[in-house]
Amino acid sequence: MATMDDSSGTEATMDHEKTSTEVREHFPPHYSMPRDNMKTEANIMPDASEETHDLDIEKAAQDEKPKPPGGFDSSSFPDGGWEAWLAVSGAFCCLFSSFGWINAIGVFQTYYETGPLSQYSPSTISWIPAFEVFMMFLGGPIWGKLYDNYGPRYLLAVGSFLHVFGLMMASLSTKYYQFLLSQGVCSPIGASLIFYPAMSSTGTWFFKKRAFAFGVMTAGSSLGGVIFPIMIERLIAERGFPWAMRAAAFLILGLLIYANFTVKSRLPPTPKPWSLMDFVTPFMELPYFLTVFAAFLFFFGMFLPFTFIILSAQYNGMSANLSGYLLAILNATSIFGRTLPGWIADKMGRFNTMVVTSFLSTILVLALWLPAKGNVPYILFAAFFGFSSGAFVSLAPALIVQISDVRQIGIRTGSMFAAISVAALCGNPIGGALVSHADGNYLHLQIFCGVVMFAGSCVFVAARYSLEGLDLRKKV
Repeated sequence: MATMDDSSGTEATMDHEKTSTEVREHFPPHYSMPRDNMKTEANIMPDASEETHDLDIEKAAQDEKPKPPGGFDSSSFPDGGWEAWLAVSGAFCCLFSSFGWINAIGVFQTYYETGPLSQYSPSTISWIPAFEVFMMFLGGPIWGKLYDNYGPRYLLAVGSFLHVFGLMMASLSTKYYQFLLSQGVCSPIGASLIFYPAMSSTGTWFFKKRAFAFGVMTAGSSLGGVIFPIMIERLIAERGFPWAMRAAAFLILGLLIYANFTVKSRLPPTPKPWSLMDFVTPFMELPYFLTVFAAFLFFFGMFLPFTFIILSAQYNGMSANLSGYLLAILNATSIFGRTLPGWIADKMGRFNTMVVTSFLSTILVLALWLPAKGNVPYILFAAFFGFSSGAFVSLAPALIVQISDVRQIGIRTGSMFAAISVAALCGNPIGGALVSHADGNYLHLQIFCGVVMFAGSCVFVAARYSLEGLDLRKKV
């Protein structure tokens, strides 16, 4: 029996091998027959323990929190503390001295047209404040790259000297080219070297409260825009233009001494070789390109009221004494415009808030400034426009930081402001030429201002769409 069983088993084995050989002949030579322990049609269902393990992996992947832009954990940002707010206070002084001074350009346009440069046309004179804003923003990519490589210290020191020196030289100027070089070139280059390190350093300390921190910082520029116009106008009347400029320079010097000791970055500088692609690459990102293009168009018109509101008010019947306060009113309300929208932006989304405030500014220009004929409409426009336009100054850099690696915010915010500088350079002379062409009427200037701001507002909508679509419920 045992022998018969063995022979039967041997025959069965031989038959199995023969069948396997016949089956294998029907497949390509490289084909590997499945083994018994491999999954075939007979055992295709997964093991219960394997399925549970896969579910655990999937759940862990779902529970993983997305990293913020740049790959940084938001918990690494202090979002407050002694050092952070001390840096913000120093940045506040920097913005007071740089952008706050730029906000007072309307006073100088008025003074030059009626004083030492009265023989020149408004369009020619407007090149001085235009160059002031242009040089303030033009060096952004270069200063941003230097900031990324070496930190804020040296930039602040050099900028403090150039800004104060330029204003002192302006106090001695009597010719057009002297005003242009001192006030239109030297001083704003120094202001630019102050502005960018202060702004970039603040961004390294905050993540969740970033827009609010930027709002507090940029409120310094609004306060400077309130104080400088009144201060300069009164001192020119009482002490003359030279001492008015010197007094402003000494005030700025004191604030910048404090800023040089308090403004610092949380992150150590990371020197990298210079490359042209560092300046070009950001523009290949659609959200960044659209955000910068929107800021360019919006800024083309935004600074025109700052430059021409006093003159247009006087043209429409407001007294010279009362119109002198319009710029101060505009900058006073922008203090709230640069802080409150920043706080709201942290809650509701920065792009969402920018879209709302930019369209509001456009409506104010076309619906209030354009038909304004008396004192009350001009005062109301100055107050409301100061608030709505103030949001742009605080939110624009916050938008760039939101879509950027924090280690590159210097060059990326600088590139945005460099693009804005072209709009600033062209906007005022175009506005002045429109006034001259209309024999002193400001209607064409106001229409131009409203149209380009409307175009910029629409592109902000496109930038938001490129990030999250048209779902208005999303915080963007």
